[in-house]
Amino acid sequence: MIRLLLIVLLVLTMALYFQNSKEVETPGVEDGFVGGPVKALHKAEQFESSYLDAAAERKKKMEEQLEQASID
Repeated sequence: MIRLLLIVLLVLTMALYFQNSKEVETPGVEDGFVGGPVKALHKAEQFESSYLDAAAERKKKMEEQLEQASID
């Protein structure tokens, strides 16, 4: 009888443990220990895209100036 009670108690304890363990949320990538490098990477990506946009704009202006010079 005591063995049965111990087994039931053990099973109930394990069931409660596994039920509560599912409620824990894992933190996002930026909230973890790699958050600093991830944020720096995103910032670098934004800088790169703005630099490429500016370079394309400069190229377009240079091509327009060449066209104007060849017309004159």
